[in-house]
Parts: sequence; C-alpha cells; structure tokens
Amino acid sequence: MLLHGRETPTDPARVVVIGASGFVGGAIARRLAKGGVSVRALGRGELDLLAPDAVSRLMAELRPEDSVVMVAARTPARTVPLFFENLRLVEPLAAALAKRPIAHLLYISSDAIYADAANPVTEASPAAPSTLHGMMHAARELVLKSATAAPIAFLRPTLIYGAADPHSGYGPNRFRREAEAGGPIRIFGEGEERRDHVCVEDVAELAWLILRHRSSGALNAATGVSTAFCDIARIMSGRCSVAVLSQPRPGARPHLLHRHFDIAECYKAFPRFRYTPLAKGLAALCEGGPLR
Repeated sequence: MLLHGRETPTDPARVVVIGASGFVGGAIARRLAKGGVSVRALGRGELDLLAPDAVSRLMAELRPEDSVVMVAARTPARTVPLFFENLRLVEPLAAALAKRPIAHLLYISSDAIYADAANPVTEASPAAPSTLHGMMHAARELVLKSATAAPIAFLRPTLIYGAADPHSGYGPNRFRREAEAGGPIRIFGEGEERRDHVCVEDVAELAWLILRHRSSGALNAATGVSTAFCDIARIMSGRCSVAVLSQPRPGARPHLLHRHFDIAECYKAFPRFRYTPLAKGLAALCEGGPLR
C-alpha cells in the first residue's frame, strides 16, 4: 500500500527521470512536462549507467530537492547476462544516493515480483518471483531501498501496451504490428490465457500522482480486468480488418493460465483516478494516438 507524504498534492521542485528515452520513461517525462514540472530527462545519450564515471555524473546531477524516477532497464530480462546487466544499471544510482540526499525516489518495477500463486494479486501478496525478470526487479527494489533514507515508492505495472512500445511483446503491441503489416494476427493455441493489460499513459499518470503526493510504499498498476488474448486479437482484427490465426505454441501451455488483480489499494490511494478501459485503449493503439 501507499502512504502519502503530502495529503495535498504539490508539484515536486524538479524530477530527474533516469531512462527517459525509453517507452515508459518517455511517457512519464511527457506527463510531468505537461503538468508544468521541471524535468531533467536522462536517457542513454545523457547518461551511460555502465560507464566508469556514472556515479560521479549522477552525483553532479542530483540536488537535495529532487524527486528521482528510476525506470532505466534492459527488458525483458530473460537471460542470465541480462539479469546481471540490469543489476549493474542500478548500482551507480544506489552509490550516488548513498552520498547525495534527495527528496523522493520512485522506482518503476513489475508485477513479475509476485508469486504465481498470488491470485488475485494485491500489494500485500508475497514477493516470490519465478522468473529472472521478476527476480531482477525484486533485487533492484531491495538495492534502492537500502541505498537511501528518502521516501521511496515502487510502482509495479502489469503488461503495458502503447503505440511507442519497442518490444512487440505477445499481446496488444505485437497484434498491432501484425495488423499494420496486413495480418494475420497470430495467437498461441486458442489464446485462452487471461491477463490484465494497462496502457502506458495510465502508468505515467500514476507516477505523476505518486510524485505529487511524495508517496512511499508499493502500488500495482493494473486495471482489475483480465482479458483473454484471443478476445484482444478479435477486437483488434475487427478494427483493422485482418484475420486471426491460431498457431501451435512454441512450448507447453503456461502453467499460470489466468492472473487477476485486486485494485482496491489504487483507488484508496487515488480516489479520482480511473484506468483506461481496454476497448478504448485498443482503439487508440490502432490509431497510434495518446490516451490522455
């Protein structure tokens, strides 16, 4: 759950977004700029976290009044080399934070940290990742929590979609690219797995709210509605006039067939916030436009 350091939302003095050139980091930086907040956007061109001077460069950047958003990562971290590279990416920030006080830290994590048996998933569900990707985020959360005395919040999104996503992960992002190429949209087996999908603009909006409240603790970014991949494919095929094709799975059917979220804590923390309905989000995705 989240605890608000400020009951009355107040714009942070400045927000340093580490990973601002990425899909999620870019959306957060744009939302902050739209809100009139001073943003220091650090992408790969401005800061190489693997460079020998990364710690000193970060220390030179950070001010005591800064809020920091850490979103830089190589994802999905499915291999051992990527797992360790992601830990190295967070190491300079942890070292800098140990020496430079800041006002607030927000880390963009993942729902992959939760045990597969957590169903429905809540913020109180045990952190027991079953994948390297989930273990990486859990480890990074612990590293950052240990590095600073500043209030720290962990935002844990489920599967994120958006027009600018570079990864083409199975689901809305890949389906859109297949539709743009003339189809067909390909699903594995019958596409019966049910997952929650959240649009990137909603993740950015939650980051904005957390920063304005200087919140600490954990919050899941999930809509509370799980939809089968076959239904998503049919919605997008209808909008784009392409066929849906079932193809053999590359391996066994996932052992986690359905995943659901209880999102009561989100609405408790931010009563006026509402997630974008999937149908509206898919329509915007097909049109390539932003949702907020």
